[in-house]
Amino acid sequence: MKKRFYTLAFVLTAVVAVGQNSVKGYVFVDKNQNGKKERKEEVLSGVSVSNGVDVVQTDHKGFYELPLTGDNQIFVIKPSQYTTAVDQYNLPKTYVTHKPKGSPKGTQYEGVAPTGKLPKEVNFAMIPQEESADFKAFVFGDPQPYSLQELDYFKKAIVDEVKHKTDGISFGISLGDLVGDKLDLHTPYKDVMKQVGLPWYNVMGNHDMNYEATEDIYSDETFEKNFGPANYAFNYGEAHFIVLDDILYPHPIKKKGYLGGFRKDQIAFVKNNLKYVDKDKLVVISLHIPLFIGGEKHFDQESRQELLDVLSGHENILVLSAHTHYQMHQFYTKEHGWSGVKPIHEYNVGTTSGDWYSGEFNELGVPASTMRDGTPRGYATLVVKGNEYALDYKVSGESEDYKMELFMPKVMADKRAGNYRVYANVFMGTERDQVEYRVNEGQWKKMNKENGVDPAFYAEVQKYDLTDELLGGRKPSNPINSSHLWSAKLPFNIGVGEHTVEVRVKDMFGREYTEKKTYRIEKSKY
Repeated sequence: MKKRFYTLAFVLTAVVAVGQNSVKGYVFVDKNQNGKKERKEEVLSGVSVSNGVDVVQTDHKGFYELPLTGDNQIFVIKPSQYTTAVDQYNLPKTYVTHKPKGSPKGTQYEGVAPTGKLPKEVNFAMIPQEESADFKAFVFGDPQPYSLQELDYFKKAIVDEVKHKTDGISFGISLGDLVGDKLDLHTPYKDVMKQVGLPWYNVMGNHDMNYEATEDIYSDETFEKNFGPANYAFNYGEAHFIVLDDILYPHPIKKKGYLGGFRKDQIAFVKNNLKYVDKDKLVVISLHIPLFIGGEKHFDQESRQELLDVLSGHENILVLSAHTHYQMHQFYTKEHGWSGVKPIHEYNVGTTSGDWYSGEFNELGVPASTMRDGTPRGYATLVVKGNEYALDYKVSGESEDYKMELFMPKVMADKRAGNYRVYANVFMGTERDQVEYRVNEGQWKKMNKENGVDPAFYAEVQKYDLTDELLGGRKPSNPINSSHLWSAKLPFNIGVGEHTVEVRVKDMFGREYTEKKTYRIEKSKY
């Protein structure tokens, strides 16, 4: 299906303002695509609209009404088979900001200017579009540039590649840390991202916050100015997407730094929203900090449990997160406080910035940026089929079939060489995968799951310590244990000459990948 993009004026109809303790309006089909509700245009019933906490659905006349607090993001939850206009950056115009007094003053980066009174009606214009139950979406972890130079690295390594791969892709999501603390880079980031040419949804990260905020509810003021709501939802095909800001800042106990978690109003929004979502529908939660990371020191367990309890009535849950700058899958069951029918799968996505733009420069003039678990920099694709899904990870600058890296010796002796191993770093590897190897097309044997560092990445880090000449680029971070590493012993007594090792992966989605590498056995010199 060929995509249509609209850069209409904002979708709201303005009439004379009366009263500011509530907002009301209509959701309608914008047949002539002028952004204005006209008498002959069809209205849509059963469409959810929210003030950021409460969620109501339009009645048979397409009408809704919601209370206001004086600081609200009012947004339509895009229904399937419809789209909205997008702005000049391809950001969906699904919302209007209501901050009559504007954002709190005195912060380094600007928040929302005073919005004044709302119009008498806040109407949302829907544009019909064909949406299949089978679709794909790009998923980016942490672009996180700290400078225009690093933003250019992001453009060259990621955006310049994906903008030529958008066929069959419906939209994209960035999972927070859109920039690295310097919030004046939000607009340059949007300038780069619009080149992808897809509707794009953004999550707030801990490096997208206003650090001068004294209450968490005000930490997203610049994000709201540049991107709109930090908590919202939308539908596409047969799937329902929820985007959440899961950073509590300042830390509710220490009063310094941040803590992963949710406010009560956010949990209320999720609960109110899910009242109108079918129980068997795929629900995709996009947030920044993984739900289970570092115990109670890094995520508020009470609010996490509240979220799990709200979600428990739904059968098909996928959580997408970033933040860690490595790649990992986790499955949450009863032992984690989850009482749902099926385990929750959280995919902690590898980052587009990799290891914070570190390492030697490649042929594009961009740092290699391999992550601490040995995952190369890249981006993910979510593949949805009805209420089922699959996930894929693409290493930037490499072929589509580059799914793992093998590390093994190039040469070894034919005697007393029993401590050589082949390591397979399966970038998307999970505990549910089957990883096997064979030598010289012999019998397939199971590889051992490792809990250690990726030796290939460790060797790259050591180069900076062992070199006699200064290397280009910043030294990478120290390696951490990889959650997707397997190994097996290499035979040394199979004859002098070249031998082929083949590794086969059967992943949790039923796909099969193979990779080959050779090593040479020579006659021992002792």
